[in-house]
Amino acid sequence: MPKTEAFDNNLEEYEKWFVDNHFVFQSELNAIRKAIPSEKRGIEIGIGSGIFAKPLGITTGIEPSKAMREKAKTRKINAVDAVAENLPYPDSSIDFALMVTTVCFLDDIYKSFYEVNRILSTNGYFIIGFVDKISPLGKKYLEHKNESIFYKNATFYGAEELFRILKDTGFKIINTYQTVFGKLDEINKVQEVLKGYGQGSFVVIKAQK
Repeated sequence: MPKTEAFDNNLEEYEKWFVDNHFVFQSELNAIRKAIPSEKRGIEIGIGSGIFAKPLGITTGIEPSKAMREKAKTRKINAVDAVAENLPYPDSSIDFALMVTTVCFLDDIYKSFYEVNRILSTNGYFIIGFVDKISPLGKKYLEHKNESIFYKNATFYGAEELFRILKDTGFKIINTYQTVFGKLDEINKVQEVLKGYGQGSFVVIKAQK
């Protein structure tokens, strides 16, 4: 079953996080922009309220949370009621697929990644933005997981774990980017985006079918 209850019941708190952590949010967007191919038709899997999709120019995707879908509509985002394990798109029909933090809420990560592979066109891209569990922020989220509204039922991954699963499901790794350095409450400017992983708490993997 999709883990939607926290998102259905706490939409305002979800949105407020991005306002309160504006510079973190902008840093994350910049890291994702590094990975997104230009002039390609893409979707976001777990599009949420559309808060990432809108500034990234993505207009459609899937989202199992009703409250999030309704909010996405106000941003003129077409959010379809579906789950990552059963994507409502034909084979080889999408140029790129984006997941932002969605990976930690998947019921079946292998089934989801195989589905992404199925819908992507030849040489299509799969882009994953996530909080690396071995980073300072990832360790903090894990330590306080049971106290969190949103992450209580989450499964966190490290970059190398995702590399392995991506390779197992038919992808090759193209690039990895990282940002969000230091404590969230001490970040007071948009941070740089570096290649690689292991330092930044927010990591973006660009993989190719």
